[in-house]
Amino acid sequence: MARIDTLYLEDPCCGSRRMVGYLARDGIPISRDRVRNLMRRMGLRAIYQKPRTTIPGHPSERFPCLVDLSLVTAVDQVWATDITYIPLQKGFLYLVAIVDLFSRNVLSWKLSNSLDTEFCLEALDVALGAGRKPQIFHSDQGCQFTSTDFVARLQAEKIGISWSGRKRCYDNILVERLWRTVKYEEVYLRAYSDGWEAEISLARFLWRYCHGIRSGAVTQQRSIPPLIADQRATTDTTIDDGRLRDSATAMASHRRDDGRSRPAPGTARYHGPVAAGWW
Repeated sequence: MARIDTLYLEDPCCGSRRMVGYLARDGIPISRDRVRNLMRRMGLRAIYQKPRTTIPGHPSERFPCLVDLSLVTAVDQVWATDITYIPLQKGFLYLVAIVDLFSRNVLSWKLSNSLDTEFCLEALDVALGAGRKPQIFHSDQGCQFTSTDFVARLQAEKIGISWSGRKRCYDNILVERLWRTVKYEEVYLRAYSDGWEAEISLARFLWRYCHGIRSGAVTQQRSIPPLIADQRATTDTTIDDGRLRDSATAMASHRRDDGRSRPAPGTARYHGPVAAGWW
């Protein structure tokens, strides 16, 4: 225990895994479980930045959960949103997305290096800026979505507000399923060096996701044209996957298996970060 304490003072960022390596280097064979138990008894915990995306707020008014997935039968009936973190080689960013629960299309998304309300409001403004609005807008009770500004924006549009209750993990399951797809099929396969690389790569992936043309995927989309909000790099960014020359050509030429044409150029675009240098 004395050696563990000495090594921890030299490297307070080390956890049980790294501590096992340090002790083995000093000729002290020990299992990781034993090290973990000793560190717990000594009150030693590795110091590192922990992503936390749901921080409860203290709203003056509370709203019930209005979402029943079995009753979602039309586009723009229910929109949902959530925040997740995107790891980089050094640090991480936060990603918010707004999803239509019937078509499961990503209406807008936004990256930020801080968990403030502003980037959530910007994503909401982009989704509403297309001239559509939902009957119900669903979210968890994170402080971004329970803030006065966010609630006031929804009430100004006369949109019903729905919040997930405690221990109701399935209320927002479709957005959580989107995060799983984004991370396992895109983020974890790449090591983004910075935010710009993350933005460009995520824009390409989400374009494919919403148009049902992911590599190796066979998807049957509902007859709903995707609505992806403004992203400056969509129509002139080359997608080098052997099938698409650029997104504008793809939207004009690619047709679904059932014969329906995809949206014309300019009708489906992405929205990413607003200003340069925010990370």
